[in-house]
Amino acid sequence: MKRIAVIGGGAAGFMAAITAKEHEPKANVVILEKGDKTLSKVKISGGGRCNVTNACFNISDLCKNYPRGGGQLKKSFGHFYTKDTIEWFNKRGVELHTEKDNRMFPISNQSQTIIDCLQSEIKKLGIRLSLKSPVSKITIENNDFTLAVNKESLSFDKLIIACGGSPKISGLKWLQELGYVVADPVPSLFTFNMPTESIKELMGVVAPNVSIKTQGSKQKQNGPLLITHWGMSGPAILKISAFEARTLAHLNYQFKVQVNWSDLSEKDCLEKIGEQGNKKISKNPFELPNRLWLFLLKKIDINSESTWNQLGKKNKNRLINVLMNDVYEVSGKTTFKEEFVTCGGVSLSNINMQTMESKLHAGIYFAGEILDIDGVTGGFNFQAAWTTGFLAGKNSAS
Repeated sequence: MKRIAVIGGGAAGFMAAITAKEHEPKANVVILEKGDKTLSKVKISGGGRCNVTNACFNISDLCKNYPRGGGQLKKSFGHFYTKDTIEWFNKRGVELHTEKDNRMFPISNQSQTIIDCLQSEIKKLGIRLSLKSPVSKITIENNDFTLAVNKESLSFDKLIIACGGSPKISGLKWLQELGYVVADPVPSLFTFNMPTESIKELMGVVAPNVSIKTQGSKQKQNGPLLITHWGMSGPAILKISAFEARTLAHLNYQFKVQVNWSDLSEKDCLEKIGEQGNKKISKNPFELPNRLWLFLLKKIDINSESTWNQLGKKNKNRLINVLMNDVYEVSGKTTFKEEFVTCGGVSLSNINMQTMESKLHAGIYFAGEILDIDGVTGGFNFQAAWTTGFLAGKNSAS
């Protein structure tokens, strides 16, 4: 009887264990979880609703949402991607619905629905779940894997490592000792602290569609921006924090961010201004929240009670500049707790992305955040977990 161990009781680990057992019903499959509970990230994701995946059905477009690993995931998504995730849950009685921003949730809007589905599957299939079972050592000998777990030595034919990311490189040292190349973990998906910026007074205001970049970078991201009591958050900020994760860590999170509030070109801005005639400048033609508009006018000393046709060339240029190239100083970050993600982990150069099998050790497979893969907010990290978990499980059973 084939013995398969899955290290880690998260989304990728559960998917791997279920898939392995379904493909090899006679196999003895066990999930070893170091903590006293499983599926913790599933529980808190999406504000407790679980953002299962994203309604992006073009693989090339899907891959663009991964700052690290997108190109390599293309091979994996060819075997299992968004459409397969939706079908997988649907077959098990969990229907998903799509929101305006393409995030997908269970129709119950409860993460417990996903947890119940995964837990009932492992019970139905007879997969053993062992809590408080940290793996302290892996010994590889003659294609056999011996795991040291709570002073016991357990032997397995196949091993799936799905134990999640680590905030520090020291947490991945055991993999380095096995010969794996590991990229240093640094935070991804975080919000920006702006202790010296008065824009914080507008906390709660959302600019619906901005374009944002960090000074000195060509990387731009679009989307809504939320002003908070500590600085800036929202999808545009989270995306730029992910794509620039390593650069911002190197800068020790001291940098400047440039905001194009309207995401319009200079030509389009000038056209809009030209159309306003003798209307008051307080009437904002750029579809910005009124509080933000008045803040920007005050910032550049333009009287909101004057009319557009009184706006001289100098003030027109200042207005265009603040709309298209508004600069704020960032000093520090705040973790976006729901979506706590690190970039870094086991280098994909060590992995066959069609099967998730290690290129160094036949019979070892990797899945989930232990890999140097991370996506932007919106269900992309879970999609990577379902995909890599499915492939690791299927191929470990074959």
